Amino acid sequence: MKSAVLVFPGINRERDMARALRLCAGSDPAMVWHTETALPAGTDLVVLPGGFSYGDYLRCGAIAARSPVMDAVRAFAASGGLVLGICNGFQILCEAGLLPGVLMRNAGLKFICKDAYIRVERADTPFTRGYDAGQVIRVPVAHGEGNYMADSETIARLEGDGRIVFRYTAPDGALSPDWNMNGSIYAIAGILNERGNVLGMMPHPENHVEDLMGCTDGRGLFAGLGRHFSGRH
Repeated sequence: MKSAVLVFPGINRERDMARALRLCAGSDPAMVWHTETALPAGTDLVVLPGGFSYGDYLRCGAIAARSPVMDAVRAFAASGGLVLGICNGFQILCEAGLLPGVLMRNAGLKFICKDAYIRVERADTPFTRGYDAGQVIRVPVAHGEGNYMADSETIARLEGDGRIVFRYTAPDGALSPDWNMNGSIYAIAGILNERGNVLGMMPHPENHVEDLMGCTDGRGLFAGLGRHFSGRH
């Protein structure tokens, strides 16, 4: 698998992401600066990591979404290439029009940095094949604007098409307002685009891939991507 990690001014998770891809997917990613106008030849997966691109001025991800490299990402996604956005990357994908909806201020109007439990709703996507449907995994969140919102028509499409991939739940998988820490509508933690090749999620699986972190629940996402591509080539 040939991967590319985009680097915008202000992001801070690009090295964590690169390490997770190396350890779990066997991919040595290219680091692509935001002013580039093309992705490396043969790229299979583009990752937009978390952080605070451009200091989260205007709206989170709004400036990064207009970076030169994003035209190449749009073309890549349109051709069927896989795109993964984590946290700020999710915000950028929404601002770029690659995913519907918007990430608002957390319901409690406070920055949240803690472990979250999320339920895997589907295991038949390239991003989730390393998990079982209904499995609950523990991964960290670190955001001030993770409250996913969209209009009722969009939510109905996401639900009806099975494009809600992750939800915030209690440790036993039950939906509860007490565990939906940022107030996202329908406890949404991650969604797919209509074609199923672009995933945005707020939690950080790349932070839970090594034993020294006390949890390795994030490995499944990256290992599954690695298996997806090894089965193709």
